[in-house]
Amino acid sequence: MASMDLFSDPVLTRDSVGAVIDLAKKFKEEKGRIPVFMEVCGSHTMALAKTGIKTRLKEYVQLIAGPGCPVCVTDQKSIDAMIQLSQEPDTILCTFGDMMRVPGSKSTLMKAKTDGKDIRVVYSPLDSVKIAEENPDKEVIFLGIGFETTIPILVLAVLQAERRNVNNFSVWMTTKLVEPVLRALLHSGEVKLDGFLLPGHVSVVIGEHSYRYLEEEFSVSGVITGFEPVQLLSGIYKLLQHQLEKKVKIINDYTYVVKDKGNVVAQQLLEEYLEAHDEAWRGMGTIPKSGLVLKEKYARYDAKKKFKISIGEPRVTKCRCGEIVRRLITPEECVLFNKGCTPTNPIGPCMVSTEGTCAAHYQFMREV
Repeated sequence: MASMDLFSDPVLTRDSVGAVIDLAKKFKEEKGRIPVFMEVCGSHTMALAKTGIKTRLKEYVQLIAGPGCPVCVTDQKSIDAMIQLSQEPDTILCTFGDMMRVPGSKSTLMKAKTDGKDIRVVYSPLDSVKIAEENPDKEVIFLGIGFETTIPILVLAVLQAERRNVNNFSVWMTTKLVEPVLRALLHSGEVKLDGFLLPGHVSVVIGEHSYRYLEEEFSVSGVITGFEPVQLLSGIYKLLQHQLEKKVKIINDYTYVVKDKGNVVAQQLLEEYLEAHDEAWRGMGTIPKSGLVLKEKYARYDAKKKFKISIGEPRVTKCRCGEIVRRLITPEECVLFNKGCTPTNPIGPCMVSTEGTCAAHYQFMREV
């Protein structure tokens, strides 16, 4: 705990900011531009905005929010399908809180709940298994949105349902994987990057070694880091060092949490229950093998196979979340930002989610 206090110490933070700015100035002197780094994780995006680091460094380092907010990158058809799922008779829909206010083409889960549909916010997918046990005459579906951080607990819920012989439980799997989307971003060439701040939470599961392809195939450096100010600044500092020293390397700056091979037990669990699947991403289309679904032997827990949901094409709005998650524009460049779209009246998921880029900009970075 004493170490954690140091990571948010204001004096150490101020000194770290100064050290980053000094290196960034050297970078600009050498290359004639400021460095561009992407923080992959949505929690990093919110932390960098909330602590003021993004605002303080904006003249020296360009920090771009990555595709690490699972709600934000879920495509509109998937959102519409989940809302339509709530209309099924004799069902209980369970979800994390972020999903309740995400706009569909015609409604939201919150609106469906106020219309009398049984939709419950839970803290863990395991809670939804218990709800299924308590309601044997209902079909209980958990909306399984998330990256590698969340996916293991989805599998544990299926494992628990299997062990308890709970057959009225299923998961609507809309999961995402970090490696395929980073590969897609780098292959697209739409955004030129000097390095990545790699996600702390996801890396606990997949491990440091899983990012070697960035170094070996794309010659891009990355630093795995935590979420406190000094940790974030340390990650940025080391990325700048790599650039100035002309080195390409993956560094684990979060060693007391992230190990080289990650959580092997969780990885084995995913290997047993899940298989790779082509997944649609908001603004990026379908990326091959970028999600995970339950294997055929566990199909009875797959809500997409239990329920045949039919939806039309999503309603077109002026929301530009698709371009924001691709890093083509900033939130301020969307015509709806801080006008039609605010946290109390969100039009896109980037304003709804607690990890959303628009939400971070609105709360901590917009000019008043």
